Amino acid sequence: TKMSFALTFRSAKGRWIANPSQPCSKASIGLFVPASPPLDPEKVKELQRFITLSKRLLVMTGAGISTESGIPDYRSEKVGLYARTDRRPIQHGDFVRSAPIRQRYWARNFVGWPQFSSHQPNPAHWALSTWEKLGKLYWLVTQNVDALHTKAGSRRLTELHGCMDRVLCLDCGEQTPRGVLQERFQVLNPTWSAEAHGLAPDGDVFLSEEQVRSFQVPTCVQCGGRLKPDVVFFGDTVNPDKVDFVHKRVKEADSLLVVGSSLQVYSGYRFILTAWEKKLPIAILNIGPTRSDDLACLKLNSRCGELLPLIDPC
Repeated sequence: TKMSFALTFRSAKGRWIANPSQPCSKASIGLFVPASPPLDPEKVKELQRFITLSKRLLVMTGAGISTESGIPDYRSEKVGLYARTDRRPIQHGDFVRSAPIRQRYWARNFVGWPQFSSHQPNPAHWALSTWEKLGKLYWLVTQNVDALHTKAGSRRLTELHGCMDRVLCLDCGEQTPRGVLQERFQVLNPTWSAEAHGLAPDGDVFLSEEQVRSFQVPTCVQCGGRLKPDVVFFGDTVNPDKVDFVHKRVKEADSLLVVGSSLQVYSGYRFILTAWEKKLPIAILNIGPTRSDDLACLKLNSRCGELLPLIDPC
């Protein structure tokens, strides 16, 4: 499956406009969701029983919850980025060490940001937000950086890998909103133009080296340092204080539900191990196998946005 999507950026009277060659539709969103069997009514009942019995439910979400919002993931069979292209996510060490790599990353991210930031929560995000409001969901941990849980109103939330909405200075720690940086990019690159094909899970797009070469990258307004999205790139580690915080929430919970994650990355998988060691019941909703299927008392292969709204959290 190859995604047909293009963005063209050009300046118009000093302002930037995006021209999607193909608007986002239900069909294009479906490109990112792997095939799944029809809903099994018995499995739905089993998940309902699991949720009903839970009094302090901890939910961990992954990229699979956001594919129905039009954001691709990395690992889904046939439709993930690894299956569709030979592209690989940026490595933390490369970003920190290399100015050309930072330039390439920010050029791609600049073009992709309007599309990435426009994505909206789907019924699965809204369902979990409702569970929180009704007192069913004790804590939500997401491995995603897309801010869709926040947009849906979730507040008892830990963004394990950070969020693309924020930018961090690597040298002084100053934080700025990503939208503010977008304006600085526009000022520095008034005549720069690029056409991109394909959207990546972390918000950037694919550009040629020639397109990237003339792109100007701003520095921190406080210290002139290097700017980086406030997210955990591959090869980096999650802040130990954040890890400890989530471990405490897991130990306070009485059950754990995984939604849309294969749990291949250890930063999330370790909390499943903690839950299992505490003998908490674990349920997994994910299309395809996960690293923790053998630890779960219930496994469901369904679309998150199709199943979660069917569950009564009361």
